[in-house]
Formats: sequence, structure tokens, C-alpha cells
Amino acid sequence: MKILLCAGLLAGSITMSAQKSKPQPDPQGVLSYSLPATSLVLEVEAVQENFYAGPYARYASKYLGVEVRQKDSQVYTISKVSLTPYVEADHGSRFVLDVGNERMKAVFLKLTSMGLIARSDGNFGSESVWRFPSPVSGDFSEVGLTPNFTSEATTLYHNVKQESAYSRVAVKQEIVVEKSEEKRAAETAALIFDIREKRYQIVTGDTDATYSGEAMGAAIEELTRLEKEYMSMFTGYSEYQTQKMTFEVLPQKDRENQLYVAFRISDSAGLLPPDNISGKPVILEVTPQTVAPSLPEGGKVSKKARDNEFVTYRIPAICTVKLSDGMNVIFQSRVPVYQLGTESSFPLNMDMD
Repeated sequence: MKILLCAGLLAGSITMSAQKSKPQPDPQGVLSYSLPATSLVLEVEAVQENFYAGPYARYASKYLGVEVRQKDSQVYTISKVSLTPYVEADHGSRFVLDVGNERMKAVFLKLTSMGLIARSDGNFGSESVWRFPSPVSGDFSEVGLTPNFTSEATTLYHNVKQESAYSRVAVKQEIVVEKSEEKRAAETAALIFDIREKRYQIVTGDTDATYSGEAMGAAIEELTRLEKEYMSMFTGYSEYQTQKMTFEVLPQKDRENQLYVAFRISDSAGLLPPDNISGKPVILEVTPQTVAPSLPEGGKVSKKARDNEFVTYRIPAICTVKLSDGMNVIFQSRVPVYQLGTESSFPLNMDMD
């Protein structure tokens, strides 16, 4: 009973009006308080992937037999969610007690001294929100071993004056031309297969050189690094960054549909507040469990109990909280929510010794 009182059963017998445009001081000689409410704080972490397609992506299937992504893209994916319930004062449910009432025992005031004053266990620290810079184009300038130019043989003709006429004489000449993109892709693919073959030869011992111990490990590691580097010309590469934001949902007691847009997520901007409709909504569903009645059907409260002065308190509802993006469940847990629970009372002059 004592734990219940201290945690938030926060009492009352006379409802105060809260329909004032400006808060007014409470009357002298009375003790005011609020019933507790629960806010649900979500700490969300999302991973941003900036993918840069390889310059030879369209030749990956032809020369390597693999299917790869063809275009640059940016995607945000939720990687971590934590839910923390905080207790705060419900200023829509305020009450007062007459401290001059002789029935109010000092032990009651001692037990509820923290709850009778509207307070919050919530965290009011500053919120840090940040965004990522715009992605730049992928840099493949340092990847590749073969040059971008090759030599081709061609035949040129020039006129040579003979005794009676001019005649055409063929002259062979080397000229420098730019390799086609496909030719460069074919050469890179050939290098990849050559690296794989050399690695296989080292592992199986089918090579003139002798590798053992650390030397073998170092050689295989270097060949693997080179293969990965050349493969990125076809498969592309990704860069990752992390974004963290905090969102808060305050369930409403009189709301029939307990579905709330907790936050939104966008592939271009990442985590967004609920009112930013440019992102896809992430829904928080709060489902209170059924509570059995305190009295049997047809049961009555005694006249003595009705005549007693009483203290109002709240019993929190145990709720199933589910976070989903519309198709997939991201997070699910059970938490107590005061404002969706039951309001009850106990006699003010109850002996609590």
C-alpha cells in the first residue's frame, strides 16, 4: 500500500477547474496535486547507407556472372529503438486537500509528500538533433591497375611524287586512342580472375614460390584486398552513418483509437518528427489490458464508505505497446500507463500505522 501511494496514487477529493487561460495561484490553506500520467519516450537510431554504383556495373553480369545494383542510392534503416516510460503530472486532473481537516493524519502526508506536489520523473535535458551532409559522387580514381589508353596499329597513306605521276605509299604508324569502357571492364575482370587463380595456387601449393606461416597469410590477405578493390569497380561500395533522435508520445485517455504517429522516416532526410508528412509514418499502437471490476456484478458500496472523505488515486493500465512501419513490427513491449488506467479512492481517515 505504501509503494502504491508513493508511486503515484496521488490523492484528492475536490476537482479543480483547469479552464483558465492563465494559471492562477492555488487557494491558501489547501494542498494541491495532480494525478500521474505516463509519457512514452522513444530513442531511435537509424543507419544511413549511401551507395555508389561501380563504373562497370552494367558489365558485371557479362564478365563476372553477378547481378549488382546499377544506380547510386540513399537509404535509411531503423537499427535500434528503446522505449522508456516517464511519470509526469497530469494537469488535466488536479485536486486539493484541506490540510486543516483533522481527519488527515500526518502519516498520510508523509507517505505522499512527493506525490502531492505536481512533479515529474521525466528527463528534461536538451535534445540534440542533427542531419547528414549531402552525399558526393563515388570516387573510383585510385582503383584499377591497367591504364586507360592502349596502342592500336593503323595504316596511313601519303602521296609520293614519281617521275611521271604521284603514287600512294602506305606508312604504318602507332597512334594513341582511348580504350572503350567495356574494354576496361573486361581487363579489370581478367585481373580479378588472375588474382583468384594466384590465391588458389598459393593455398594449394601449386606455385614455384614457397609460402608458409605468416608469409602465406600475408600473401593471401593482400590478394584478397586487391580482389575486393577491383570488384568494387563492378559491385560499387557503401558508406554508412548513424542518426539518433528522441521522440515522445503522450497517450490520451479519451481517445478511441490508440494509434499514434510516433515519428516518420525518409530515404532522403532520415528520421523526421510526426508532423513532417514528407516521410513514411511509424505507428505506435497502445493496447490496454482488460481490468477486472473491483466489485462483483450487483455489488454495492456500504453507506459508511460513501460518507467517508476519500482520496483519489490512479492504478496504471498495463499496456502492450507495439511500434510498426505499417508492415513490419519494429518493437513490442509491455509498460504501465497511468492515464489509461483506473481511478479509485481510499478513505482519508484510514489508519495507516
